[in-house]
Amino acid sequence: METTYPAYISKHKDRFLAELFDLLRIPSVSANSDHAPDVRRAAQWVADALLKAGAVNVEVLETGGHPMVYGEKLTDPSKPTVLVYGHYDVQPPDPLELWTSPPFEPVLKNEKIYARGACDDKGQMFMHIAALEVMLASGEPLPVNLKFMIEGEEEVGSENLATFLDANKDRLKADVILVSDTGILSNENPSICVGLRGLAYMFVDVVGPNRDLHSGMYGGAVANPINVLCDIIASLHDDKRRVTIPGFYDRVRELSNAERAAMGKAPFSEAEFLAELDMAAPMGEHGYTTLERKSIRPTLDVNGIWGGYTGEGAKTVIASEAHAKISMRLVPDQNPDEIAQLFEKHFKAIAPASVKVTVNAHHGGWPAVTPTDSLAYKAAELAFVQAWGKEPIPLREGGSIPIVALFEKVLGLKTVLLGFGLDSDAIHSPNENFGVFNFLKGIETIAAFHKNYGAASI
Repeated sequence: METTYPAYISKHKDRFLAELFDLLRIPSVSANSDHAPDVRRAAQWVADALLKAGAVNVEVLETGGHPMVYGEKLTDPSKPTVLVYGHYDVQPPDPLELWTSPPFEPVLKNEKIYARGACDDKGQMFMHIAALEVMLASGEPLPVNLKFMIEGEEEVGSENLATFLDANKDRLKADVILVSDTGILSNENPSICVGLRGLAYMFVDVVGPNRDLHSGMYGGAVANPINVLCDIIASLHDDKRRVTIPGFYDRVRELSNAERAAMGKAPFSEAEFLAELDMAAPMGEHGYTTLERKSIRPTLDVNGIWGGYTGEGAKTVIASEAHAKISMRLVPDQNPDEIAQLFEKHFKAIAPASVKVTVNAHHGGWPAVTPTDSLAYKAAELAFVQAWGKEPIPLREGGSIPIVALFEKVLGLKTVLLGFGLDSDAIHSPNENFGVFNFLKGIETIAAFHKNYGAASI
């Protein structure tokens, strides 16, 4: 497929980057209420960018939380309609001291864009807006009808998305959903994500004495909530690194030996994986490879733990409370609500009588597997061949995008996960980055997808 897309992208490269930098400067941290005005400012920025690219009927729509941005470009009812989903909110940047440059002052270093949201998901979301401009500037008829739905609550569980989908089913009618919030194996070996893990996210509180106590006067005579919490957490895995919650694995859909063998053919260097993380050895569930552990197996991880004195110097105290945030990544066919209930029941059952325990589920999402035999997937596959010169490898990823299962349940639509990030992009971590090559190639590949999908649907 010869198009004018690459030439136009190259000509406007600096402007595209400058526009993305403007968006990255907005600290749209959805988890922090202090940033609510910034989140709204980012929503308006996205709406303005859609209008500038050529979309019409652009609106900033209210929800029960942060706003949703909607826009469209519908040119021919005989052509298929693609609903593009992305998000403009970002994770908190903490810990700030580990950033080599301020998280909301984007910089370009070694052909990488460094900023919170560079890859997840502002950079990848903006590729779709740029692709619309690129296609309209080509002088050719738009190959598909396009609808854009860009939300501001993905990083806090998309808690208002289901309500929005229910209320806007007619407006959101489409043939397929396109999402760029995933990654590729490498630039040398591009891939398409065909599966995502689900999520159950829990808050736990362990309370002991009614006040902080002097550790000399009371140590050894009362329960230390921090010690108790650490004991419970340690017991949640056995010596084979399997989760010990009864019933946790009951619904896990096991892959066949043939499926595991096919997955094992994907280029993956454990040595390079460990070197990039500066680690000497991997750790995970026995009987599975590193690639399998991080994609097709369920997990349990502590995401945060705190209690007691953490300031400078020493304070000999037995804290009255200890707290933790724990996430469980799930695989087909695990039910996030059921797993949350199993976790709460087990956590309370193994807690000693000397403490009081509270367990709350925060948010969750279903795992999802996307088809590889659809017209849309084939269009994405061909787009990689055209833009990258290589056929992409279908791979499952370990992250969670709960909205994929939600889209299918509410809208009846399958999703194509056309992401361009790399494991080294440090999403959710200090020094998040996104390669300029990936950003520009992403724009080209997205435009090629639309052209291929429109042609295949005739």
